[in-house]
Amino acid sequence: MSEEEPPSDVVRRDRFSGGPARGFLSSMDDDARIFTADLAVDRAHVVMLAEQGIVGEQEAATVLSALDDVESAGFSALPDGEDVHAAIETAVIERVGDVGGKMHTARSRNDEVATCIRYRLREDVLEAIEATLGLRGALAEVASDRAETVMPGYTHLQPAQPTTVGHYLLSYEEAISRDTARLFDAYGRVNQSPLGSAAFAGTPFDVDRERTAELLGFDGLVANSMDAVSTRDFLVEVVSSLANLATTVSGLAEDLVVFSNKGLVELADDYSSTSSIMPQKKNPDTLELVRATAGDAASGVNGLLTTLKGLPRAYNRDLQNATPHAWETVDAVSEAVAVAAGAAGTADWNEEVLADAAGEGFSTATGVADLLAMAGVPFRKAHEMVAESNQIVAIENENISQNEVKEAYLDALDATAEEILGDSLSAYVEREAVAAALDPEKSVSARDSTGGPAAEAVAQNLTTTEKRVADDEDALAAEREKLAAADDRLRQEVSRVA
Repeated sequence: MSEEEPPSDVVRRDRFSGGPARGFLSSMDDDARIFTADLAVDRAHVVMLAEQGIVGEQEAATVLSALDDVESAGFSALPDGEDVHAAIETAVIERVGDVGGKMHTARSRNDEVATCIRYRLREDVLEAIEATLGLRGALAEVASDRAETVMPGYTHLQPAQPTTVGHYLLSYEEAISRDTARLFDAYGRVNQSPLGSAAFAGTPFDVDRERTAELLGFDGLVANSMDAVSTRDFLVEVVSSLANLATTVSGLAEDLVVFSNKGLVELADDYSSTSSIMPQKKNPDTLELVRATAGDAASGVNGLLTTLKGLPRAYNRDLQNATPHAWETVDAVSEAVAVAAGAAGTADWNEEVLADAAGEGFSTATGVADLLAMAGVPFRKAHEMVAESNQIVAIENENISQNEVKEAYLDALDATAEEILGDSLSAYVEREAVAAALDPEKSVSARDSTGGPAAEAVAQNLTTTEKRVADDEDALAAEREKLAAADDRLRQEVSRVA
């Protein structure tokens, strides 16, 4: 231990250690998140310095032992510092004296912090991917159970065509699978090492950047040293992907809120709340907050891009304010996705109400137009016939039963066929065939094109979905195994040197 008392911050020392801006400059409140990452980066760097002969083996062993002590004491025990990097270095020097100052040889805080952010962020991205897989699995499971449960489909929030719960839920699984793919793509660009770039212009020391990348589990290097320390495009890519995911999931949340209002689905009590004054209320509060998370994620993108816009090369302190946008967004979106998975997976779909609603608003009208087109009527003429018949029935038969409406509808079609085609409806299709096309279940069964709602099409979709989810689960496990193997390798090398 040096006889001299080390300064409170080894970077700023006495000249820059005081003044009213000291707290303003500090990032310590946000840096707890990268404490473990910084220790790993320090260890990999020291091991490399020793292997390259830049510091002595015994010096490296002393520093590595001090880092163990710092880790055991924890983040809260760090001395005051401008950031976690300076605080850890100060803590090491406090323990072992001047030799601790050799830990920072051949690097800058610029490449150090960029490496720590990537090291930690890749874990967060994998957790976000895991959350998407949980949601996709929940959607697929309910879709399998409800593959033939007929429900109304909407456009513009108006009854449009009958579909099934399975078909509807798989539409979100497929969209979220693309969000998963975007996160995997972003992860690949996050998982590149900037370490060894120093301030921005490299270093005269004979460092081995590939070695530290290997020890830290990175797939490769951000090669150009100036780009390596200054770029935060990987943050933009991750946060943008998360914002896209949050937007997708907000649509699911909105649908379930609306369906709950219509009585088509009931959310489990665990994902609902009540009123402080109205005891009868059961509110979809969790899904409303899931829906709101899309706004939080969008603000993260905007805040990040605004912070980064127009920054000159190379490093600027503005970058300190960029990273919290990523932490806040990944936390909020990952939690919202997990909540959405629970809500969707435990919701109770009311088959009877769904079946009744599936035929509302002449939602099978397109099926009738398709039937006429298959019989040789030009589709635009068929569309005109069905639209006019709908209008007649809607105006003249407001208070009659569903069966009576069907008969009135067939009569109206007969009349419009004579008017528009100059022939009876039976010249083209049997009345019974039209009646069948008006039935929501039969309408769904007829729509067996790839990706459609018919049972066999949904079954094919489920097969594809299950494989896609399984493949992504395998890819996630493989990435985690690589990181775990790198962590083991680093600890082995630290033990060897120490």
